[in-house]
This record gives sequence, structure tokens and C-alpha cells, in this order.
Amino acid sequence: MAPDRGAPLRIADRAGAETLVAEVMGIMQALETVLGEESAHVRAGRLREGIGLSERKSALAAAYFQGAESAKLNAVALARFAPQGVESLKAAHRRFAQVVEANQTVLATAKTVSEGLIKSLADEIGRARAPSVYGSPSTSPSPSGSGTRSGPLVLSRSL
Repeated sequence: MAPDRGAPLRIADRAGAETLVAEVMGIMQALETVLGEESAHVRAGRLREGIGLSERKSALAAAYFQGAESAKLNAVALARFAPQGVESLKAAHRRFAQVVEANQTVLATAKTVSEGLIKSLADEIGRARAPSVYGSPSTSPSPSGSGTRSGPLVLSRSL
């Protein structure tokens, strides 16, 4: 019962309310599973596998946001026809928020570590190419790389 993008979903009975709650819960559970898998891959250093989940994660996130929007638009009807479902949805959303937060922490940590590694690598390459002579004839390397025989550090963004 996914809403049509042209017309918002309108809940008119108990069956519609329970269906919407079940769909949003199912999407949330599937997205939670994908986020857990992504976090596990990144923690283990399997970045390719973690990145490979991005399409599925994006599709589920879009479906989740669409379902959450439908739930908001039908809040009164959901409270009237499926009050237990609303409470279950709220509890599931609290758990889901914790999973999202943990996933974001893992991704931020991986980003910080990789940036540190790249900076260390660039510094090491710069040191290895710097002239090692004493006295005034030597030129000190500039941040732009002019005056040295080194080229720019090249980084491949494809994993």
C-alpha cells in the first residue's frame, strides 16, 4: 500500500492503518539490517562490501521516509484505528534511531582513520622527496610543490 507520489495515502479503516504500520515496520527492519551489515563490513575493513550496500540502503531509506511521511499525514487515523500499532512503531523507531546513530559513528570513524592515513602518507612522500642538504643553497619545499621535483599526490576515489 505504498503511497502514489501524486496523491498522498489516506487511511480510512483499521485494515489500512494496520497495513501502513506493518509496511513501515518492515521497511524499517530491512533498513536496520542493511545498516548493521554495512557497519560490520566497515568495522572489519571490508569497505568494498560496505559500499556495495549503498544502492539497497538508499532505496530502503527513500521507502522509509515515504512511509514515515504517510504515517505523519495519517496520524489521527492511525491513532484511531491502530493505537497499538502506533506505539509499536514509536518503539521500533527509537531502536532504529540507535542503529542509525551507531552506523553513523562507524562511518565517521572510518572516514577519520582514512583521512589520517592519507595525510600521513602524503607527509611521508613529501619528506622522502625533500632535499636533504645543509646550508643556504638548498630550497625548502613550499606547500604548493613549487621548487621541488615532486608531483602532486594522486588519490583514486574508486574502492
